[in-house]
Amino acid sequence: MFQGMHYVYEVYKEMSFSKAARNLFISQPSLSAAVKKTEEQIGFPIFDRSTNPIRLTKLGEEYIRSAEHIMGVENRFQNYVNDIQGLKSGAVSIGGTNLFASYVLPPLLSRFTEQFSLIHVNLVEATTAELEDRLFAGFLDLLIDNQSMDASIYEKAFFCEEHLLLVVPSHFPSNKRVKNCALTLSDVKAGRHLNPAVPPVPLEAFSEDAFLLLKSGNDTRVRAEKLCHGCGHFTPKIKLEPEQQITAYNLSRYGMGITFNGDILIRHMPDDDSLVYYKLPYPDALRNVNFYYKRNRYLTKAVSEFLKLV
Repeated sequence: MFQGMHYVYEVYKEMSFSKAARNLFISQPSLSAAVKKTEEQIGFPIFDRSTNPIRLTKLGEEYIRSAEHIMGVENRFQNYVNDIQGLKSGAVSIGGTNLFASYVLPPLLSRFTEQFSLIHVNLVEATTAELEDRLFAGFLDLLIDNQSMDASIYEKAFFCEEHLLLVVPSHFPSNKRVKNCALTLSDVKAGRHLNPAVPPVPLEAFSEDAFLLLKSGNDTRVRAEKLCHGCGHFTPKIKLEPEQQITAYNLSRYGMGITFNGDILIRHMPDDDSLVYYKLPYPDALRNVNFYYKRNRYLTKAVSEFLKLV
């Protein structure tokens, strides 16, 4: 009854037969038949197909828990075999949001694959919540992120610091009130915002402007609201709530509002005079970027070597 668990699990991850079929490179009727066969072997349905999207039945929830345990055992044994082979085979699965998948991981993965050409690297790009689910379930070895994760479940390897900056369209009149704090893109790329002599901007100068804050629950959103409330003593007027930092940044470039962006992203942006940048007060503007991995999980040689490299 667990022979088709990988098919079932893919449907569970996507909560869609059509999306799961595309991911598995098989037709939807073939996938439906494979899942139906597993359900017939069990004698009960795994998915409730009367809802949209579909959802797990009570028995389906237990099936998924058991499948995750089985796949975890399989992965640990395969990793053990790969280590015996001395990095002559194996895989590393690393997850990151659009920010890290686009700007941080590519040079690291390039160096790693150059050194360990026989190791297959799987890069997964998704939201932090989706990636944490995959890390917990054992489908990711590592997750890079700037949010803090539960230390009782995950261990971490420090990668770098990230500094949040206020990003303001240059045509906003409020810039005139704080021009002594203004920074250019060249200043940020040169690290001038890290100089203790550069003053943080008084946020209350922008209290009447429109803001582009990431969706609720995102660490950048949480910090942005704390900075506005605590340092600026105002509630930001939110015009849009994008999913990603890069989306908020580009919207700001077109004059739609003020956003909070990390210097990791800003340093990778092309030269542009449509924005003004401002240093923000610590500690809320400073956070660590870490590689997270599940506590008590067997770390393969490939994963260990990647962590040594970074």
